[in-house]
Amino acid sequence: MPHTEEYDVVVIGAGHAGCEAALACARLGLETIVFTISVDSIALMACNPNIGGTSKGHLVREIDALGGEMGKNIDRTFIQSKMLNKSKGPAVHSLRAQADKSEYSRSMRKVLENTDHLTIRQTEISDLIVDHGVLTGVKTIAGAIYQCKAAILCTGVYLNARCVYGDVSEYTGPNGLKPANHLTNSLISNGIEMYRFKTGTPARIDKRSIDFDKMEEQVGDKRVIPFSFSTNPDDVQIDQVSCWLTYTNEKTHEIIRDNLDRSPLYSGVIHGTGPRYCPSIEDKVVKFADKDRHQVFLEPEGLYTNEMYVSGMSSSMPEDVQHEMYRSVAGLEHAKIVRNAYAIEYDCINPMQLKSTLEFKKIKGLFSGGQFNGSSGYEEAAAQGLIAGINAAMEIQEQDFLILDRSESYIGVLIDDLVTKETHEPYRMMTSRAEYRLLLRQDNADLRLRKYGYQIGLINEKQYQALLKKEELIQEEIERVEHTFVGNTKNVQDYLEKMESTPLNSGSSLAELIRRPELNFQSLAEIDENRPPLPDDVKEQVNINIKYEGYIKRQMKQVDQFRKMENKKIPEEINYRNIKSLRNEAKQKLETIKPLSIGQASRISGVSPADISVLLVYLEQYKKSERYHE
Repeated sequence: MPHTEEYDVVVIGAGHAGCEAALACARLGLETIVFTISVDSIALMACNPNIGGTSKGHLVREIDALGGEMGKNIDRTFIQSKMLNKSKGPAVHSLRAQADKSEYSRSMRKVLENTDHLTIRQTEISDLIVDHGVLTGVKTIAGAIYQCKAAILCTGVYLNARCVYGDVSEYTGPNGLKPANHLTNSLISNGIEMYRFKTGTPARIDKRSIDFDKMEEQVGDKRVIPFSFSTNPDDVQIDQVSCWLTYTNEKTHEIIRDNLDRSPLYSGVIHGTGPRYCPSIEDKVVKFADKDRHQVFLEPEGLYTNEMYVSGMSSSMPEDVQHEMYRSVAGLEHAKIVRNAYAIEYDCINPMQLKSTLEFKKIKGLFSGGQFNGSSGYEEAAAQGLIAGINAAMEIQEQDFLILDRSESYIGVLIDDLVTKETHEPYRMMTSRAEYRLLLRQDNADLRLRKYGYQIGLINEKQYQALLKKEELIQEEIERVEHTFVGNTKNVQDYLEKMESTPLNSGSSLAELIRRPELNFQSLAEIDENRPPLPDDVKEQVNINIKYEGYIKRQMKQVDQFRKMENKKIPEEINYRNIKSLRNEAKQKLETIKPLSIGQASRISGVSPADISVLLVYLEQYKKSERYHE
C-alpha cells in the first residue's frame, strides 16, 4: 500500500509564488503542505538579486497590504534600497531593494518553518489525482498519495527545465538544481494546454577581478523607505552597499555579432519564447542595432559573497564568447566568471485556462500561480501565489473569492491581463499597463487594499485600526490646510521669495500654495504655525492628494465608467454560439475565456466594439426572457 496523508491544501513548489500561497493558506487555519524539489531552494532568487523596481515595487506593496510576506522579508534582508523615478510624478515612483540572496532565502524559509499548520516536504510531485473534473489529491514520484481539498501549482521554471549556453545543454533547473520532469504529462493528460517559454540570466563575476574605478557608483537612498507598511522605518536605516554602472561598447557588440551563429537563440537550439521586455544582450545588439552602448549594472549578490550579478547582460553565448564579451566592458577587462550566463527553457501553461480566481476552469480545486502561469519576475509570481492561496482557502471555507479589478490594484491588472489577453511570451508588469496608475500608486497600497486583507483574515485588528487612524489623520489634515489661510505678511513673502514662487497679493489657503509646482506640504511647514505633528506617510498622502486633486478626480470619473462595464455581469450559462450576429472569432474567444462581465469581454483580443454591442443587446433580451420564465 502506498503511503497516504491528508491535508486541506497542497502547494507544489516553494519559490516566491509557492511561499505566499502556502503562508496564506496556513495563516487562514488550513492544514497546508508545500512540496519543493529542494528545501535549500525555498524562496530562491535564481536570477537578479533585487526585489521591486518599476511597477514591481507596486506589486510588493500590494502583497504586503493584503497580508503577504515578500515586503517584510526584503525589509529584513536588503543591503541597498532606492526609490526609483523620484524626478517624475508619484504614479511611477517605485521602490527597489538589493537583497542578500542567501539571507532572503534563509529568512523566508525560517518564516515557513515556524508557521502553524504548515508542513514542508522535499520530494517531486508526478501526478494530479482528478475525479470527474475535481482535484482530490497528488502523487509523488515515490508513489505516496497526498489527499487534499485544493492544490496550487507554483512550479516556476522547473518543469522539464533545460539550461543552455553555446553547445552545452543540461536538463537542470536554475543554478544546477534538479528539474521536475514528471508533472507535465499528468497536466496534459488532464486536458491542460502547455507552452514552452524561456528566460535567461547573466554571468556572476568575482568582485575582486572588477575595476570599479572605471564605473559609476550607485548609492542607496539616504533615508530608506521600507516595503512593508508594518515595518518601523527607523529599523531599516542601515549602512548600505553600492551598486555600479558601466556600459557595453562597439567592441562588445562586434564580438556578439561575429558569434551570432554560435548563439542557441539564433541557431535554433532554443525553441522556447523569451521575454520581450527583458532581452538577452544578443537580442539587444540585434534588435537595437542603432545603439552604440547598453547599460550594465554590477549588483552584489550578498554581504558574505564576492559574486556580482551583471544586470543587463543575460546571455546564452558559448563560454569562450562570454569571457571575451564580458571582458570588453569598461571595468571588466580582467573579469573572472564564477557562474556562466545561460538561458533556461521550461514548461508553463496558457493562462487563459484560468478563472480570475486563478482556479483552472476545467479542474475544480486546482489553482495556479507564478511563472507557471506564463509571467516573469519574483514580484509577479508572489502576487499570483498570494491570490491563488487566498482563493483556494476561500473555496474550502465556502467564502467569497477575492477578485481584484484593474481599477483598484496592479495585482488586478496583472491577473486580468494573464487570463483575458493572449500572451505568447513571458508577461512582465509595467506601469504603462495600468490605466488608472495615478490612483494605483505604491504609496497608497495600504489605503487601497488593507481592508481586503482584514476581511480575509490575513491582516490583524491592530494593523487594521492603524489603517483607520491613518485615514482619519489624512482627512483631518486635508480639511485643515484647505481652511487655513495665510496673508501677504513679511514672513510669508520672504518664504515665497526663497522658494522662487510668486508673492501673494491677498490671502491664500495653504492648499492653494501646495498646488504650486515649486511648493509642497513638507516645505510649507515654515509658514504653517499650527501644523500638528504627523507621521511621514500621512504627510506624503496629504501632499499628493492636494497637489494632484484635479487629475485624481478626473481618473476617478474614468473608474466610474469602467465599473459600469464591470458591473454588467455575463451569466455563466450563456452559450455564445447561439448569438447569431457575433463574428465566429468572437464566439470562439468568448467561449474559451468565459468573461465575467462586459468589461472583461471588451478586453479580449479578437472581440471588437461591434461584438460588444451585439452582446449587450443579447444580454438585455436574455434577462427579459429569464424574468418572463420566473
